[in-house]
Amino acid sequence: MRTHHHRSDTPPHVCALTGHVLAPRGGIRLDMIRPALADHIRALHPDIAADAYISRAALAKERAAFIAATLQAERGDLSRLDHDVIDSLAANDILTENIEEAIQSERTFGERAADVIASFGGSWTFIISFMVFISVWMALNVAGALGAFDPYPFILLNLVLSCIAALQAPVIMMSQKRQEAKDRLRSENDYRINLKAELEIRHLHEKIDHMLTRQWERLAEIQAIQIELMEDLAQRRR
Repeated sequence: MRTHHHRSDTPPHVCALTGHVLAPRGGIRLDMIRPALADHIRALHPDIAADAYISRAALAKERAAFIAATLQAERGDLSRLDHDVIDSLAANDILTENIEEAIQSERTFGERAADVIASFGGSWTFIISFMVFISVWMALNVAGALGAFDPYPFILLNLVLSCIAALQAPVIMMSQKRQEAKDRLRSENDYRINLKAELEIRHLHEKIDHMLTRQWERLAEIQAIQIELMEDLAQRRR
């Protein structure tokens, strides 16, 4: 029994942009790319052939440059967030990240203390405990159990309350400022994700439209061939 070994003599394809030899299914033909991106590549590389192969890595870079040019034409100057999204598209990176963990890990001791104090100061536990403290203070001084160290009108108590209010206000403002910073980081992260999703969806729509158009063209070609064969058979029968 003789075993036949099939060997393909087709030479490997070479990327028209980088000159690197492509692995099997490691590239795509220029005429298979959606028209807008293909026109962008032809504009940058006028000598490229219509049936040239382009590696997927080079195609990702060209696609990122095309997206940057499109966004700049639509919005004007691009922001840092826009460039982050474009870079992630070129590198096929994931933008989703846990902002909360990054913020928590970068907190200083003062920031952690401010968050704890602000959280405690804005709770019913603080209100009830503080009311109990004031009531006990007044009761002790009115009854004279400890020698009335702060007799009526409780001047020392007013001083303590004023000091607590003076210190509590900036601590709460510090915590609110940190919350605003967290909200800003969350908004920036949401913007990156939404922009990337919008660009990917737009790319998929254009790619599907291009594929459907090519399928209709192929069907029209097949139909034309069938009509020619039928006409040829009809002529032979005559």
